[in-house]
Amino acid sequence: MYLLLVGPPGAGKGTQAKRLAKAYSIPHIATGDIFREAIKNETPLGKKAKEYIDQGKLVPDEVTIGMVEERLSRDDCQKGFILDGFPRTVNQADALTNILEDLEICLDIVFNINVSDQEVINRLSGRRVCSECGASFHIEFSPPQETGVCDECDGGLYQRDDDNPETIKERLVVYSKQTAPLIDYYQERDLICVIDGEKNPEQVFVKIKEALEAIK
Repeated sequence: MYLLLVGPPGAGKGTQAKRLAKAYSIPHIATGDIFREAIKNETPLGKKAKEYIDQGKLVPDEVTIGMVEERLSRDDCQKGFILDGFPRTVNQADALTNILEDLEICLDIVFNINVSDQEVINRLSGRRVCSECGASFHIEFSPPQETGVCDECDGGLYQRDDDNPETIKERLVVYSKQTAPLIDYYQERDLICVIDGEKNPEQVFVKIKEALEAIK
């Protein structure tokens, strides 16, 4: 089962990917994790990525694509995977298509987790992250037991710079320009399944599972 999750920031892709990975025993492949692993292990591509990140620059497509290709080539992806965070552009989608062709596999379905801009702003602007352990909370949906204090390690909670409403709006503009065209790309290939991401996480997961059962 080869799955791809797309949707705006804050749509809940990571949450659903983790649930799917557990339910179907296939790896959740998030680009952030790939980057961290490659940098930590000081792989050739990891070193290249770190150079750009340290300079505050975007990592070029060729480096990102190379990392994804290496990850998808591993044995644990033979029976399936859940891609989250890649591709972000049509150019990357073309590259993914070529990678999968070389591996002689193809995507089964692309879930477009649909969430309105206002809902994204509400979700992300309420997020708080622990400065010590990185645990994530939400002032409305999953608040800490003590305001401003992490339940896990008692570290202080803060709002990330990219979680303020103005920055979120800018991120949504970028998403609309770069990533939303992916929906058309995969719609043309008859792979898109639209999921209402504004329902609670359990309801969203049920809808995704129903769609997967329908294509078996």
